[in-house]
Amino acid sequence: MNSEIELKLLKEIDELKRKVRLLEGKDENQIPTYQYSKIRDTELKKLFEIEKNLDDGIFDEWFLNPIVIDNSIERFLKELIEDNKSLVETYGEEDLKVNFIVPILNKIRFKSYDKKVRDFYELPMTYKTNQFILNGTCDFVVSEGLVESKKPYFFIQEFKRNEDYGNPRPQLLAELISAVELNDWKFIKGAYIIGGNWHFVILKKLERHKYQYFISQQFDSTKIEDLKSIYKNLLFVKNEILAMVEA
Repeated sequence: MNSEIELKLLKEIDELKRKVRLLEGKDENQIPTYQYSKIRDTELKKLFEIEKNLDDGIFDEWFLNPIVIDNSIERFLKELIEDNKSLVETYGEEDLKVNFIVPILNKIRFKSYDKKVRDFYELPMTYKTNQFILNGTCDFVVSEGLVESKKPYFFIQEFKRNEDYGNPRPQLLAELISAVELNDWKFIKGAYIIGGNWHFVILKKLERHKYQYFISQQFDSTKIEDLKSIYKNLLFVKNEILAMVEA
């Protein structure tokens, strides 16, 4: 009799454990889901074969562009620095975005009604395979489509004060991989920001679930020459996207 009771209790315990796993999203049959905002290098490397390439010559065409900054733009950038440089390292994420990042992006003006392209903030995106799901909201995306995003071209990730608040690099890479797969592309660009520092990124798809990425030198947006370079690099991306849409 005792063995029957014990067996019944064990079955009830197993059933309770199964229900708890379901409530926690840990069902054995459920596809694991990873959030862009939380993914780390270790998880990224479990999902993909991904490697950093140290050849920075890939940025030459992008960074050595012939774009000229006129006096009004340089004056705008200098005033932006003067107004924010003392506070950049203390800004919270939203303060940094609203006060220092968004004015630059608005000046670039990625929006084109003619080409049906614009910038999106907090854009939901999902990339799903039989083995895993990547999803979440992307901080900033330039995409084809005016009412809703149809084809994402360029990403900027994480307007954070520093890496203690989460490393934006693997988060950006996860977004770029998703966009490459969703667009069926081999190549995509992005950037990530930590406080006042910008890094530009290029991701290349080599084969299924195999990628390499390139990270640029650091650009300090509180220094005028660096901020001018950031502005020109973003303007180059805008022109490149509009040309791709037209083609």
